[in-house]
Parts: sequence; C-alpha cells; structure tokens
Amino acid sequence: MSLPTVQFLFDFGSPNAYLCHKVIPEIAWHTNTPFEYVPVLLGGLFKLTNNRSPAEAFAGIPNKQAYDLLEVRRFVAKHKLDRFKRNPFFPVNTLQIMRCAIAAKRLGCFEPYVNAMYSAMWEQGRNMSEVLEITDVLTTAGIDAARLLETAQMQDVKSQLLANTQSAFERGAFGSPTFFVGDAMYFGKDRLRDVEEEIVRQSTTLPTTNYLEK
Repeated sequence: MSLPTVQFLFDFGSPNAYLCHKVIPEIAWHTNTPFEYVPVLLGGLFKLTNNRSPAEAFAGIPNKQAYDLLEVRRFVAKHKLDRFKRNPFFPVNTLQIMRCAIAAKRLGCFEPYVNAMYSAMWEQGRNMSEVLEITDVLTTAGIDAARLLETAQMQDVKSQLLANTQSAFERGAFGSPTFFVGDAMYFGKDRLRDVEEEIVRQSTTLPTTNYLEK
C-alpha cells in the first residue's frame, strides 16, 4: 500500500501558481492525497534554465499575450476565483517572502503564511517586496512577523531555498507552477487535470489527510 508523493513547486510571484493554489484543495479532496508545497525562487530557476517570464518572452507577440489573458479569464470563471486580480507592482521581487516560506515551515505556520501571501499578492495587489507590507500582512494574519523575518535571515534558511531551486532544476523544472507526482513532472495550471489523473493512477490507497502538507 502506497501513495504517490505529490509536490507543488511554487513562487508567490507567479499568478498561475496562485490559481493552482486555489484549485489544489479540490484535487486533494477528490484524491484524498496531500500536496507538499515546495518553495523555489523563480528568478533563480529562470537563470539556471535560461528561461524568461511569459511577459518578457512574448512581449512582441500581442496575439499570444491576448490569448494568455483569455485563458486566465476562462480559468478564473471556471473555478469561480472572483478575488483574483492582477498585481499592479508585477513583477514583484519575491526573494524575501520565499525565504519566509522556508522559515514558516520551520516555525509551524506554513499554511496560514502561504494563504496570507497569496491573498496579498493576487487578491489585494500589494507590493510584497516591501518589508513594511510584509510585516503588515503577517500581523493581520496573526503571524509573529518579527520572529518570521528574523528566521528568514538565517543562513540555513537561505541555503534551503537555493537548494530547493537547484533540485527543481536538476529534476527538469524550468518555471512555476510545476508539479511532481512521484517522478512524473507537469507544468502549468492547464495540467491540473493530468496531475489529478496521475495521482489516481499511482495510488493504491487513499487515506484521509490534510491537503496542504506542512
């Protein structure tokens, strides 16, 4: 009896990763399988893979940009994600809040932290590269901002984020959102159905568990 390991490689700076985050609970409920959230640094992953963000890569292709926006609108409508809105500060430097994600895992506040950051980025449109904004969001969420920010500056926390990013690259990832179901990799919000089908295929038992593994 075994369950596949399901990992969600994410960076708060990706709007598509936010959209996946909002749909993951539904997939986890259908399959009774936890998703392990793995913080990575998207900018670092881009450098390792010589990749660029879609906004940059397709800047000269207006039809592609228009279609991508259409697909986002369709996804939002399908899943009733009415709170989603574009961040006016995009692209946001997420180094600090991704380090804080590693710290939040260590301090036992990962799930509320992730929910608070995604809401601030893609529902409230806040500039999450600013420490004052980060502090305010954390305090509002009931998280000890001073302790989390201090922990995020520890060298082993910084090293863990870099190690996560390097490991993602070595496994074949080139952006976010990326999913691994066992060793099977899937990229993008449009592969969520494939992710669910692969979970079911690999599963031999489906115990009840929390969707967002700490």
